[in-house]
Amino acid sequence: MSEFKSDFLRTLKERGFIHQVSDESGLDDLFAKEVVTAYVGYDATATSLHIGNLISATMLYWLQETGHRPIALMGGGTSMVGDPSFRDEQRKLLTPEAIATNIEGIKKIFSRILRFGDGPTDAFMVNNADWLMKLNYVEFLRDVGRHFSVNRMLSFDSVKLRLDREQSLSFLEFNYMIMQGYDFVELSRRYGCRLQMGGSDQWGNIINGVDLGHRMGTPQLYALTTPLLTTSSGAKMGKTASGAVWLNEDVFSPYDFWQYWRNTEDADVGRFLKIFTRLPLSEIARLEALGGAEINEAKKILATEATAIVHGRVAAEASAETARTTFEEGRIAENLPSVEIPATELDGGIGLLSLMVRAGLAGSNGEARRHVQGGAVRVNDEAISDERRLIGSGEITADGVIKLSLGKKKHILIRRAA
Repeated sequence: MSEFKSDFLRTLKERGFIHQVSDESGLDDLFAKEVVTAYVGYDATATSLHIGNLISATMLYWLQETGHRPIALMGGGTSMVGDPSFRDEQRKLLTPEAIATNIEGIKKIFSRILRFGDGPTDAFMVNNADWLMKLNYVEFLRDVGRHFSVNRMLSFDSVKLRLDREQSLSFLEFNYMIMQGYDFVELSRRYGCRLQMGGSDQWGNIINGVDLGHRMGTPQLYALTTPLLTTSSGAKMGKTASGAVWLNEDVFSPYDFWQYWRNTEDADVGRFLKIFTRLPLSEIARLEALGGAEINEAKKILATEATAIVHGRVAAEASAETARTTFEEGRIAENLPSVEIPATELDGGIGLLSLMVRAGLAGSNGEARRHVQGGAVRVNDEAISDERRLIGSGEITADGVIKLSLGKKKHILIRRAA
């Protein structure tokens, strides 16, 4: 559509969230005339969500901001199976205890993004284990499974990719899309939910739910997906040399999160400001127009605003100040990420390569060695070229730490544990 009538869809379009919609005009009419309940599902495969999940969580935020009701669906039941979409092999099966632990970790982020309560537009969280774990298998096959065409399921890109590579797709995984489709029907029946949102890789699964709802007598259901976000250089978002960019501070520090956004490519600044901050579009247009060295100021704003959403304003401002102290004043900032090394190891000296791996600056000794050979490693701001160098208590500064650096922007403080 050239222009949406509803505030929600217009906001999503202006900010670059929309990839596919199952019925644009029908969904726009629905949003324009009533309070709409919509959901995004999150499987509990880790103790934290990551940047890719932040896109859909932000859509739930804009849903609520424009007067509608968001549901954050925890996949306590579907996580027992695992989503096979676009994966080369079956996910590792998780125990119920591990899934419960992961859900507790995932819940943390939503309290900062959504407003929960009992009001008409307040968000709420549900767990699909509440209905999936109670299903009678034979009844489920008869009442739900009969509505799914295996021929059609085989045509979905997420399934074809696995089959084209002649990689096994287990019957367990094949059931995942049936379970996800049934989630949509249950949420429609229980809470009047009309829209499921997710990433573009979920399109087939979501459409299954729309079709199942039609066959099982729900009101018209709708699907909306976001584009797969890549950087201007073509890299998939949310990955660093040391792994995924997680949203929980216990697995990825607020400072590292801030630095991730500070390192955004120039061409991506405007696009990421629209998606990952709540700044007005007029302000984003001004920042996007900055050129030369001024674009770095826009990156700092992007970093601070994105970090404030995930970790809170105080942590965001502290991360920005830590970066300023470290890079602009050249001092050691106490708020830099740190790693404690036992005193016995530091007293005897620990190999530089091993220390880099333990500090998360390299994934292996081989990677650490390449960084040293490339001249990218510094200890207390002194370039180190000897890959066999031992780092010990003698390097501890007057501040009581050893500053280990990779390039100009990655710094870890090594602290002596008792």
